[in-house]
Amino acid sequence: MSDPIPSDPAATPAATAPANAAANRAPGDALRVLAGVAVLTAAVALVGTAVLWQRLARTQEEVARRTTDVQAELAAVRALADQAQATVADLQARLGVAEVKLSEVSLQRTQLEELMLSVSRSRDDALVQDLEAALRLAIQQSQLTGSVQPVVIALQGAQQRIERAAQPRLNPVQRAIARDLERIRAAALVDVPALVTRLDELARAVDEWPLRAGPPLDDQAPAPADPSPPTVAAPLVGAGADTVWGRARATMQRWVETGWAHLQIAIRDFVRLRRIDQPEAVLLAPDQAYFLRENVRLTLLNARLGLLARQFDSARADVRTVERHLRRYFETDAPRMRQTLDTLVALQRDLRQETLPRPDETLAALSAAAGGR
Repeated sequence: MSDPIPSDPAATPAATAPANAAANRAPGDALRVLAGVAVLTAAVALVGTAVLWQRLARTQEEVARRTTDVQAELAAVRALADQAQATVADLQARLGVAEVKLSEVSLQRTQLEELMLSVSRSRDDALVQDLEAALRLAIQQSQLTGSVQPVVIALQGAQQRIERAAQPRLNPVQRAIARDLERIRAAALVDVPALVTRLDELARAVDEWPLRAGPPLDDQAPAPADPSPPTVAAPLVGAGADTVWGRARATMQRWVETGWAHLQIAIRDFVRLRRIDQPEAVLLAPDQAYFLRENVRLTLLNARLGLLARQFDSARADVRTVERHLRRYFETDAPRMRQTLDTLVALQRDLRQETLPRPDETLAALSAAAGGR
């Protein structure tokens, strides 16, 4: 800052003139400096403006180029979008056709499945009815023959047919058949054919049973040889009279021995001592022995008929009657008769009332399968 001008009135004009000149020069210099600064600033601003304009021009060019690229890409995207829309429309049309065809195929498949199911059920129902009829027929045959073999064969055949059918609906029937087979095979039953065979053998052997009133078969001596004279060989050439006489004497000795044996048999059969515990057996006339044997044979045949009719009580009573007749009228000490008695006792033990097992579980399963259609 410049010094203040003195306010002394006594100062002279000569002293104040240079001071005024210096004061006048100072504002001019300041203006020039300011002008230079302004010019410099304007130059700098001009240069900056030029640079900015160049950058702006470049930016505009870049923006214009990018805008052009974006517009080209946008046009391509629009073309792709139009193409995609057309494709989508085509796909939608095809999808609609495919859905229509799929619905038709689904309907046809449903109808085909229903048809196959109906055919399968009809075949299964026919199989179930056939198996049930065969099983009931086997039960009737088993009741007539007294054997469970017809039922077992029918169950095995049914099991094989179900396995070939391969229908899951028949699996409960198959399991029921397996359980019935196991139960029937484990059951203890009367072997009717074997018992009938034993009764037939006894009926055929009635004529060979020895009676108490007749001679026992086990103590008879064997019949002697034919007492015909033996053939005497011709004498050898040069043999003496002693040799011929010796042969004749040996022949006569054999004749005497044979005659003595026949005489012993006759004497022994003339008087016979036997102990008989049943007096009525001795009082049986010879002509009544035939009727006794026929009565025993008819009783055995009646027991056979009762066995075939599965009347075990009646058959056992007939066998007991035969045993009573045998012990009263026949020779029970003979080996053959002891074996016959053992057979009669065994028959009475085997002739017991047994109920034939029925495949009720299989019949129930078949009924359930037939009712589940």
